[in-house]
Amino acid sequence: MLEHGGNLCDAALLFERPVSEWLDLSTGINPCGYPAPAPSANAWHRLPETDPALALAAQRYYGAPSMLAVAGTQAAIQALPRLRAQWSAQPGSSARIVVAAPSYAEHAHHWARHGHAMTEVPYADLDAHVDRADVVVVCNPNNPTGAVVPPLCLLDWAARLAARGGWLIVDEAFGDTTPADSVAAASGQPGLIVLRSVGKFFGLAGLRLGFVAARHDLLEALADLLGPWPVSGPAQEIAVQALSDIDWQARVRRQLLDSGARLQTLLDHHGIDATGSALFQWWPERAPELFWRHMAERGIWVRLFTGAARGIRLGLPPDEAGWLRLETALQEWIRQ
Repeated sequence: MLEHGGNLCDAALLFERPVSEWLDLSTGINPCGYPAPAPSANAWHRLPETDPALALAAQRYYGAPSMLAVAGTQAAIQALPRLRAQWSAQPGSSARIVVAAPSYAEHAHHWARHGHAMTEVPYADLDAHVDRADVVVVCNPNNPTGAVVPPLCLLDWAARLAARGGWLIVDEAFGDTTPADSVAAASGQPGLIVLRSVGKFFGLAGLRLGFVAARHDLLEALADLLGPWPVSGPAQEIAVQALSDIDWQARVRRQLLDSGARLQTLLDHHGIDATGSALFQWWPERAPELFWRHMAERGIWVRLFTGAARGIRLGLPPDEAGWLRLETALQEWIRQ
């Protein structure tokens, strides 16, 4: 299993500091998430058949013509390589997969794990590989670098892939603060699959809820592969309210954009040239392990990357005390 942020129990054991004393900046999750209402008692009692209101709320919010609710985008990331093998001209055969790099490591991991011929390609070189691939996978905006591929370019790639029966998978898990960059509205066209997450912008990662936007036939096949009751009843009730709360969404989108700019400015003030999104910042730190340890010794948990994206990623502090704590630790780092 790959390593991810949010593993505070590991941090507590490794550095002998209780979980309650950590400032967790290791994820890109909104630290001031949606105030989830208490689910109805019936939501705990009944089998969680899919509520049509959930898909409708998601379609309105994301602007997609058709959506399938899944147990977090992770469920789709793990299932799509299996579905592609079933849909190929020769069932069970491998496909030529191009995954943008660096990006969320689970994509490359699962395409390779299911026997496909997987190649990781830098963002700048993707266009040259589209016509040689059966499937191209892009995080947009990218996690962890924040790189963005323009929607018109993505739609061109999707059309070129679809002409040969291929897929373009666009992971928009961090796309809520920049809706103009989304291609979800075009997901009814052949070959385009868009993944969306309720965990990041809404700060509801514990719901384990995401959505897949694509053509009906592909969504039906994916639903069959995932099986019954993919999303819990309480998660469905909470998500319908969150996806429909336009006022909260507009207010928090502005707040996150301001906070993301504040984080980038703070890092720049300390000599760190970072890139990212409204929810996180990343940079290729010269000594990432030392920075990670420096922060951990002060009870600040950051995301250490040691692979292709070697560097550090920081999420947003939840309050002014957290901002001050981060600034103090950064000052101590540059004085070393």
